[in-house]
This record gives sequence, structure tokens and C-alpha cells, in this order.
Amino acid sequence: MSKASIVRSHEAAPEREIVEALVRRARTAMRAIAGADQARIDEAVTALAWSLYKPEHARELAELAVKDTGLGNVADKIVKNQRKTFGTLRDLMRAKTVGVIEEDRARGIVKYGKPVGVVAAICPSTNPAATPVNKAMMALKGANAVIIGPSPSGAATTTRTVDLMRAALGRIGLPADLVQILPSPVTKGLTQALMEAADLVVCTGSQDNVRRAYRSGTPAIGVGAGNVPVIIDETADLADAARKICASKIFDNATSCSSENSVIVVDTVYDRAIDALRDTGGYLATTQEAKHIQEHLWEGGHLNRELIAKDAAVLAAAFDLPEPARSAKFVMVEETGVGPAHPLSGEKLSLVLAVYRARDFDAAVARVREILAYQGMGHSCGLHSRDMARAYRLAAELDVVRVLVNQAHTFGNGGSFDNGLNFTLSMGCGTWAKNSISENLNYRHFINVTHLSTVIPEDKPSEDALFGAHWARYGK
Repeated sequence: MSKASIVRSHEAAPEREIVEALVRRARTAMRAIAGADQARIDEAVTALAWSLYKPEHARELAELAVKDTGLGNVADKIVKNQRKTFGTLRDLMRAKTVGVIEEDRARGIVKYGKPVGVVAAICPSTNPAATPVNKAMMALKGANAVIIGPSPSGAATTTRTVDLMRAALGRIGLPADLVQILPSPVTKGLTQALMEAADLVVCTGSQDNVRRAYRSGTPAIGVGAGNVPVIIDETADLADAARKICASKIFDNATSCSSENSVIVVDTVYDRAIDALRDTGGYLATTQEAKHIQEHLWEGGHLNRELIAKDAAVLAAAFDLPEPARSAKFVMVEETGVGPAHPLSGEKLSLVLAVYRARDFDAAVARVREILAYQGMGHSCGLHSRDMARAYRLAAELDVVRVLVNQAHTFGNGGSFDNGLNFTLSMGCGTWAKNSISENLNYRHFINVTHLSTVIPEDKPSEDALFGAHWARYGK
């Protein structure tokens, strides 16, 4: 072994010891709830939900998150803390996860829900309170324990969030160690040690963390990068589309991976659609201003952290835009290309919206495909249209997990009260994004299932029933 390897091994030892101690405590806490019925598990989940949903806590953690990370805004983080928690609690209260969870008498199958074990929940700086609670609720729904791996820049907020969850569990007589957090300072080595020691890793955040989760040797669920493109076609209600795009784009200063990043407008309604977006508070940059925006928003090929998720007025000043832009809600930049030479075609994590003109709907679909191939493959896209045949076409042809029709993407993609998607803050993007799931993260990902099989009347078709069509066409 080389001297460098010996040094690295020595440095890693304390990190492993820290994590091993957390895991031991987590397993002890799990043993204390082994055999708990669904009602008791649901009490635990509800307690975690209330620890964030409680108005004073939702505000406290929103304020701390903005102070801690410099991302987003307090008002919208309060909404996110409460709305996501409430919606997730609704979904979880409707599900069975322990004991007998399903019985199919016709097939002689009875299913039993079992814990997956200790969950490592890696969380991003964009949602340092909402995501930890969201994952903890799902983990405890399966009678698991969870150890949170926070983003270093959001660690103070996440630590306070975990303190509130632990106190909530203590109040109902359950072990606080069902929810734990990595101690500060949070390092890559500490996070890696957690991923390797856990029974399941659920990773939301940087793609670097997601790749490391999949390489950890532990079963892992990671999510892909967002870069949502949305089409406005000639049949759309332009005012409605503009209102929804604006509300979605500006929410929490575009920190969401589901925030619209590009809008592709069919030529015949392009000017009217731009006017509608202006009416909602959008500012259309000139060609020269667009160059300025691009130069400032990216530095050395990377998004400028000083500008992402900032208020519109801060961006306008940084971009040296004129007075009308400083009172706008978001900035539109006309784009004609896609790829590394056109960074505005990628995810911007800011109140900047790329706008494309498409000759017709076919050209709009082609542009969406281009954008996703560059960045955001598997994640999602949207359509504002009265023609549902076009929505079905997008769903059939595009390699995305979610296609939202006539919806504000940020509010619909991770579950909504007026669509059927599961509430979550972690969106799986399928193998297109090298993810292990192609749906919204939900409670089913946090349970193992035992299948009890009993004898049923024989269900064996004849050879002719199975091979008959093949024989008739191709012969035996």
C-alpha cells in the first residue's frame, strides 16, 4: 500500500466511526418500533409533518434557509415547506406499508410490507428543510430510520429541521434516533461513508452526489437534472399559459428543478404569446442585453452562484438592464440554438427564461427533443394547448417521465392537488438520466415486500392459446 493510500485510509477512519455510531443508534431505534401497527407508524409520520407544517416552524426554517444558502425567498419557501408536507402527508395517510398491505385472493397472494433498513437521505441546498422532512416522512412510513446527509451550505437549516423532527418524535413517545443527521462540518468523505454504511441511499441534489450514490455499493435511488422545456401552440389559451408560466418560473426564484427553463412558441402566436408573458411581468431582453446576461450568468462555463436563485431586481442590476427590467418579475431571452455554445438552452436556476420561435408544432417538438438531449433528459416537459392529441403525441414520442398539460410546472411536476402525481421533492428520470426509478419518489420505494403464495386452481392455458397465432402465420 502506498503512503498516500495509508494517509487516506487513516483520514477516512474517523468518518467511518462517526457514521457507524449513527447507524447503530438508527438500528436500535428501528428495533423499538419493530412490530408497530399502521396506526402507530402513521402517528410518527404525522408528527414529522407537523414539525415543519406548523406555521411558526415553516417560517423560521424558510428564513433560516434563505440566510443559510442565499437561495430563493422566504415567502415562497414557507409555501413550499407547508404545501409539499401537506400533500405528502395526504398521500402517505392513504397507503398501507406495514403488516398485510395487499391481498389478491384470485392469485393466492398476500403481500406484507417490511422496512428497507437505515436510509441515507442526501439533500440539496435548494430545499434544506422541505426535502429532509419529505424523505423522513416516507422513510418512517416504512418503519425505517433515516440519517440525513445535508448540503454543507444548507447544514444549519437542515440541522434545525432535524432537531424539530426529533423533538416531535419524542413528544409522541418514539425514539428520536429514528431521524438523525451527519454532524458538521459535512464533508464529501462523511457523506460517502454514510452512503456506504446505509441499507438504501436516496439522493437529491448535485449530479456528482447522485453518481457517487450509485457507485457506493448500496442500493440507491438518485434523480436527474432538470431543464424543463414547455411548448405553447396556436390553440393555447395564451393568457392562461402566461400566468402559469410566470407563477411557476418565479416561485422561490426558480430554485426548483421543475421550473420552466425554455418556452417554445409556435410561430403563428409567437408575438401574442410574448405580449401575454410581458403582461404577467416578463421583460424581453434585446440582443445586446442577451449577450450581457449570458456573460454574467456563466463564469468559466459554470453558473455564477452569486446570481442563481436571486430576486429579479438583483439580476437586472447585475446584468445592467434598464429600469423596466428592474421592476419585472423575470427576464426573457430569445434563443435560436441548443448546446454548449448556447448555455441559455440549459438549466439556469434563475429568473431567466429562454424563448424559442418554432415554425409549427412539429418544429416545436423537434426543439424540445434537442433541448432534452442537451440537458434534462428523462425529467419532464410541458404543453399549453387545447389539442389533447398533441399531448398524447409528446408522451408517446419523448423520453421523459412526466408530460404536464396546461399546468404550472413547478407546482404540478412534484405532485399537485389537481393532478394525480405523487407529492415529492425528488423526481426520478428513468434510465434516460441513469436513474433507477421513472416516477416521483414515494413510499413504495421505502419498503420491502414479502409475498405469501398459496395454491390456487390451475391457470395453465393450452399450447394453441399461446402459440396458435404464431403457428398460423409462420408455421410450426
